[in-house]
Amino acid sequence: MQGNKDVCSNVLVKPFGSLKDGREVFLYRLSNENGVQLEVINYGGIIKSLFVPDARGKFSDIVLGYNRLADYEKDPAHFGAVVGRYGNRIAGGEFVLDNKKYSLALNNQPGGKACHLHGGERGFDKIVWDAEPIIHDNAAGLRLHYLSRDGEEGYPGNLDVNINYLLTNENTLRIEYQGETDQATPINLTQHSYFNLNGEGEGDILGHFAYINADNYTPVDEGLIPTGEIAGVSDTPFDFRKTKKIVEDINQADQQLEYGGGYDHNYVLNGESGKLTIAAQVYDEESRRQLEVWTSEPGMQFYTGNALDGSLVGKKGKAYQKNSGFCLETQHYPDSPNQDNFPDTILRPGEKYQTITEFRFSIR
Repeated sequence: MQGNKDVCSNVLVKPFGSLKDGREVFLYRLSNENGVQLEVINYGGIIKSLFVPDARGKFSDIVLGYNRLADYEKDPAHFGAVVGRYGNRIAGGEFVLDNKKYSLALNNQPGGKACHLHGGERGFDKIVWDAEPIIHDNAAGLRLHYLSRDGEEGYPGNLDVNINYLLTNENTLRIEYQGETDQATPINLTQHSYFNLNGEGEGDILGHFAYINADNYTPVDEGLIPTGEIAGVSDTPFDFRKTKKIVEDINQADQQLEYGGGYDHNYVLNGESGKLTIAAQVYDEESRRQLEVWTSEPGMQFYTGNALDGSLVGKKGKAYQKNSGFCLETQHYPDSPNQDNFPDTILRPGEKYQTITEFRFSIR
């Protein structure tokens, strides 16, 4: 594909570079009738940019990331990517399924305890997806497809995955995840965008106001693996049932916050799993941009960019310091294959994996 190609009035395709093995990667720009633009590359299914207006009508890119493919290839932060087969952590990189033990890559070591994170050394964030622009219900969209082969990164079964990104005229980014397998396998897909509602590279997100629709969360050990407990958020820094600034309790003397270096925890969302329910609402007072997250998933990882340390430089040429962005990763719970009391994450032949998450943008 040479040059830019307008595949329909709302989707533009252009080259984004080549990988070391020579494969081309493309950028897909989706737009709606309000001028909102979403840029996705088919490497990692990465959301590269998302331009939304503030209260004065000024459009800014509100997701962290890079301008060059080479930076995404070596990115340790999973900026904007689809992560899987299993998003989040699996303790010790091991699980037992149908009386057989499986061993996965140990690619993360929080607190000195090795674990498996976000699908391994070459998870879904590091592969090239088949991509096809689509229009669905008047929304500009992109359909991503990938067949993850049996044994890839240690996981059993050929897993066939489709993901739809849809940008509606109501300024909603709807993400539809679908999967089928020929052998039982764990699956837990999520989107790992880091948001800063004041604009990418424009300081930290500590002054953002956040609400999380959860009475409970899953505490972790020093390796950030859930202990198995479902704990109430009442009288803890993890209570966001009443809107408050992210900074309000993030520096409290609390063992869980110390383990994560801030918020890096799974929330047990209120509502019925499988039905689209509000999970979170975040608001920036300066721009008056507001983000609501709705999902059919039972959990959501709230992460405040604690590992960002200035070593990664973003699209504006500014270094990303700690708390430069926040993530709201809708999901099943971390380490579920090893936790009998957590919702099941095993997909079996004949079943369909289907989840939906919506990121709804507005002015407050």
